[in-house]
Amino acid sequence: MTNFFHSRWKSVKNAVIGWWHVIRTQQNAWIHAVATVTTIVLSIWLSISLLEWAVLVLIIAMVWTAEFLNTALEIVVDLASPELHPLAKAGKDVGAAAVLIAAGSAVVIGVLILGLPLLEKLQILFASGGLF
Repeated sequence: MTNFFHSRWKSVKNAVIGWWHVIRTQQNAWIHAVATVTTIVLSIWLSISLLEWAVLVLIIAMVWTAEFLNTALEIVVDLASPELHPLAKAGKDVGAAAVLIAAGSAVVIGVLILGLPLLEKLQILFASGGLF
């Protein structure tokens, strides 16, 4: 049983190392991080429902998963084909497209969930002079 927990701990440690690699090396990961934090802060401020939280957490996870898989794909393609090759480029482009689809979907879902409540909250703040 001790070996089981040790191997699970090692797996978690390796996953954290992979996470840190993505954060350190991928510029788009910083965009995702800012978008994630902004979405969470806005969601708290707007007091969204539990179901809306579930949808946002799912879509945030989808974007991060796509980014991580794309990074893994790029690393493996670079290892397998260090020289430029049309198929290597195509593989990388398809991986990037997956991230674009996930991020675009996240923007649409974020606007659908947060857009109207944010507008209403801002109207109340501007009407009451609460911002300035």
